[in-house]
Amino acid sequence: MKAEALVFTGVAAFFGVVTTVYVVWGSVEPAGTAVLTLSFVMSALVSLFLWIQYRQRGPRPQDRRQAAVQEAAGPLAFFSPRSYYPVLTAAGAALLGVGVVYGLWLFLVGVGVLIPGIAGFVFQHGDR
Repeated sequence: MKAEALVFTGVAAFFGVVTTVYVVWGSVEPAGTAVLTLSFVMSALVSLFLWIQYRQRGPRPQDRRQAAVQEAAGPLAFFSPRSYYPVLTAAGAALLGVGVVYGLWLFLVGVGVLIPGIAGFVFQHGDR
């Protein structure tokens, strides 16, 4: 996590400098100031999270130069072999998006399709 933390610290520093320069020498446009400030805060938040994780968990094998590939090996995750819930969730999300454009009735149909899709994802493998 150290490499990722350093990258996001650099991004946060960049947005901090750019925001300061924009506020001092830039225009008085509130939208640009708000966007740059928000970009700085969001990248600083991710950077803070990554530094805290690095401090709590220590270096990973990816953080050490002499680490072997086998040190990071192991089970990654469990993937369902056959599931229709991704298709149902995608259809619900698409109907939800189209419903925002065309009307409340289609939005509600999208919610009605999306909720079972998400519930299926959550409860599909309850025994694990």
